[in-house]
Order: sequence, then C-alpha cells, then structure tokens
Amino acid sequence: MTEGPDSRNGTDVSQLTFDEAMAELQRTVSELEQGGQPLERSIALYERGVLLQERCATLLGEAELRVQRLVERSSGAIEVAQMRAAEEPEDS
Repeated sequence: MTEGPDSRNGTDVSQLTFDEAMAELQRTVSELEQGGQPLERSIALYERGVLLQERCATLLGEAELRVQRLVERSSGAIEVAQMRAAEEPEDS
C-alpha cells in the first residue's frame, strides 16, 4: 500500500485554485526545509511539490493568455501588455 502524492491531504492538485496551490506549495517547501522526515515522506512531499508547481505554472499561463486576449479585443490588434506591479502605467 503505497500512498500517492495526492493522498497526503486528499485534494486533487488539478482542482486547486492558484492561491490554494501556492499556499500548499509554500507549506510543502517549508516542511521539506525543516527536514527530519523519513525518506518516503520526503519523496512524497517532493512529488507533491512538483505537482503544485506545475499547477501554479499552468494557471499563470492561462491567466496570461486571458490578459492577452483582452488586450487584443480592446485595441483590435495583438499587443503584449507588460504588467509589472512596481511600475506606473506609461502615458501614450
């Protein structure tokens, strides 16, 4: 009876929102950094972390496509919107 990485908390990674996946990824990394777990537990945590990172990357990619489509619709031409939280919008 081997536990899969998803059986740790019973939540399928593909059902998590970005915020849920990111929070769990942070907890998983923290637990791995603390150390002291048996090898099998460490491997399961690492596998779960990989799945969570992939989920976050997928959701970010989908969000980027949605933003690009919105920019495309509003201007009639495709343009990539550079979005940086620390910068003010440029005046055209």
